[in-house]
Amino acid sequence: MSEDEVTRALVQAADAARFAPSIHNTQPWRWVVRDGRLELHGVAERQLTAQDPDGRMLLLSCGTALHHAQVALTAEGWRFEVERPAAEPLAVLRPVEREAAHPEATRHLQMLQVRRTDRRTVTDDAVPADTLRHLIKETEEGGARLHVLDRDQVIELAVAVEHAQKAEDTDDRLRSETARWVGGDRDEGTGIPASALPEEVPLATVAERDFQTRGTLKAGGGHDQAASYAVLYGSGDDDADWLRAGEALSRLWLAATEQAVSLLPLSGPVEIPSTRHTLRGMLAGTGHPFLAVRLGTLDPAESAPPRTPRLPAGQVIEVV
Repeated sequence: MSEDEVTRALVQAADAARFAPSIHNTQPWRWVVRDGRLELHGVAERQLTAQDPDGRMLLLSCGTALHHAQVALTAEGWRFEVERPAAEPLAVLRPVEREAAHPEATRHLQMLQVRRTDRRTVTDDAVPADTLRHLIKETEEGGARLHVLDRDQVIELAVAVEHAQKAEDTDDRLRSETARWVGGDRDEGTGIPASALPEEVPLATVAERDFQTRGTLKAGGGHDQAASYAVLYGSGDDDADWLRAGEALSRLWLAATEQAVSLLPLSGPVEIPSTRHTLRGMLAGTGHPFLAVRLGTLDPAESAPPRTPRLPAGQVIEVV
């Protein structure tokens, strides 16, 4: 394999990773292609310093981008090694050899383009049990675990989400930071535009985050009564664990998209220490929670919301 061929593959992988989900669509990553390898770096300027002072959601977000890049390389038939240094860069992808790509890998790459964050309510059709088992398996193979909540735990989650929302509503720094990243037309290529937000906060058993700004999407009917809720968690709580959790989240999200299941991340209760402690209690102390998620079935008659903006490749990819 030639040097140009490897460089081209790495640039394409980094470009595919631009479509990864991130907290408030901050896209807090930067890619560097050099010496036949692809380096992933975190970008402090796009960290939510008030909501995420420890950079955990930054690492989670970078982990989703890391998995997206791996999906792109696999779809092109590349075998590669993944290094996760203790410091910067956060991770390094190094192609080893090329082989025939599998159709399954190509399908996974297509899911990168299809995946959306849909904040509308879901239908009254529950996610089938075998589909949930499949998503649990995908999460575990991605390096984390997924605990599906029972009915009583869903009520606990609803209370935790409410408490987290109140904490944000009463903190001027948190509200100011949210306003910077959410609402409007988002011409700068980051953040959540009004086109990706409901006209009003949907009525649901577990409330969605109230960004204090209204969008243009119909909220949808129902109260998410048929939705399943789960906690993404792992055995560790170090930086490497959060990065790995992001990879698992990306794998879970793409698998859910392939199964026509809507995944909505609920990060609020993880950002507040007291409510994160509540989530850990739901795990009976067996792990550290990274994120809560809603899993549900969308109305097939409804079109997907518009894609959120992305920074141009030239701002996030550097070839040395």
